[in-house]
Amino acid sequence: MSTSIQYDKIIDTCKTIFLKKSADYGTSWRVYRTISVADQIYIKAKRIRTIQEKKEQKIGDDIKSEFEGILNYAIIGLIQLDINDDSIEQLPVEEVAERYNQKVEAAKNLMSNKNHDYGEAWREMSQESFVDLTLSKLLRIKQIIANKGVTLISEGIDANFYDILNYAVFALILIDEGKHTG
Repeated sequence: MSTSIQYDKIIDTCKTIFLKKSADYGTSWRVYRTISVADQIYIKAKRIRTIQEKKEQKIGDDIKSEFEGILNYAIIGLIQLDINDDSIEQLPVEEVAERYNQKVEAAKNLMSNKNHDYGEAWREMSQESFVDLTLSKLLRIKQIIANKGVTLISEGIDANFYDILNYAVFALILIDEGKHTG
């Protein structure tokens, strides 16, 4: 199966979860500031890392569901960066779906371009590396926030959320292939 097809399959699963939760809870995530989205992703990545290190877990959610959550929170972060009006708390599900699709399309294009240049090196990476890279990107986001969004030479917050999204997709593909634990 091609990476593009695998990517779409992962996204379809995560989007279904996202839209069902939007139907259940509305867009309650609209109250999150960027730092809160980063912290939600941090909690999930840190949990995966803890499970990897302790080689056990006591809560039912598995590593796979945590990566799905990371992916969806990265999309929330990207959507939030686009909406500058905090007074808009509820978005119609149709608008949420459209915004989700736009962010996924941009992420997939980025992934395709990087795969071209890097030769799908991610297929040889460990699950631990995806977690560590995600945690590193979160530290970058927090530093950019501390710098009031100003960077001298580096990419912005959005680029870090896109990378986090794609790391989660890669991890989920490798879980589906049986190469990583889920």
